[in-house]
Amino acid sequence: MGPVRASGKPICDRPAFQETEPVAPDADTRTRPARERTPRGCVAGIGFRHATSADEILALVRLALATRGVPLGCLATPADRADEPAIRAVAATLGVPLLGISAEAMIAVDDRIVTRSARIAATRGVGSVAEAAALAGAGVGADLILPRIASAGATCALALRLESVTQAP
Repeated sequence: MGPVRASGKPICDRPAFQETEPVAPDADTRTRPARERTPRGCVAGIGFRHATSADEILALVRLALATRGVPLGCLATPADRADEPAIRAVAATLGVPLLGISAEAMIAVDDRIVTRSARIAATRGVGSVAEAAALAGAGVGADLILPRIASAGATCALALRLESVTQAP
């Protein structure tokens, strides 16, 4: 069983992703502002180098999810990486939406990031791409439930919007 609240209820019992407003079936939601999305379930924030394979990213996401025992609602990555074939393949394999998070949205949550990389801070303006993408993708009220973990070419962090995951849709 995954993480539970003090009341004994599961923290994350809804893996579905739900838009806060109707979206046309063919709409591309990867680059919509984080404030317009309300994920229900766990958001995996992903940072990765251009040459990183889909298999490496997928293995890291699965490890992160197994570590916390939570279902996945969606993937989130910087908007400038959302069209990379490797991350798109991972989202397709896992059957979840892929969110492209703007630099502004990631910077807005930097004060809540627990892991700091000087190199990433200098290039991206945030301490951790994975943590920033996860928090921004999960929206207001999100908590980081797994700080960044890393493989050779990727990082992954998990965030969850705790107050909304047990509400009926």
